[in-house]
Amino acid sequence: MEPVTLRTDRLLLRPLCTQDAEALHAACQDPAIRRWTTVPDPYLPAHATSFVEQVAPGGWRDDTAYSLGVFDQDGTLVGTVGLVTLALDERRAEVGYWTAPEQRGRGYTVEAVRALAHWAFTTLGVERLEWYAEAGNEASRAVALKAGFTMEGLHRSRLLHRGTRRDAWGAALVPADYGLPTETPYLPAGAATAPTGS
Repeated sequence: MEPVTLRTDRLLLRPLCTQDAEALHAACQDPAIRRWTTVPDPYLPAHATSFVEQVAPGGWRDDTAYSLGVFDQDGTLVGTVGLVTLALDERRAEVGYWTAPEQRGRGYTVEAVRALAHWAFTTLGVERLEWYAEAGNEASRAVALKAGFTMEGLHRSRLLHRGTRRDAWGAALVPADYGLPTETPYLPAGAATAPTGS
């Protein structure tokens, strides 16, 4: 798929480019980003350059991951958001994000996640958007909840982080949460079902 650009009231979501590598590198020096995400640690300038020039474009090209930089109205890097395809035939994807330390507390990432989710539902045809974070990552969970995700519990040994398996919180968002239709009918638990016979 060709990379897209999305806009919200306050933000521009666009593919990262070579000129963004320096800001990306600076943001990823933050201990919280290195603690809770999968960015390399230490995060070197070469990692940022590789991500914007090879990794991110490759994900779009191969339809495996869709990464976007999040920028405010002044063009300052706020963070990143992205989707990883889990099972295209089942229309499932996983969302990930981080926020630069000086940009936190402004609701930017919630706004960006909502925009990305709407695009995933209406353009990609995603019917279940999943979120996972290591248990204890309260900031990431707060963003997911404010973006409309429903918590689904603790997933034991769900994440492999720096050589150690860790428990994760999990949540999901479906198009109906945003008042959007799906191609595949959805029958929630407890809903009336057709008779199965005797």
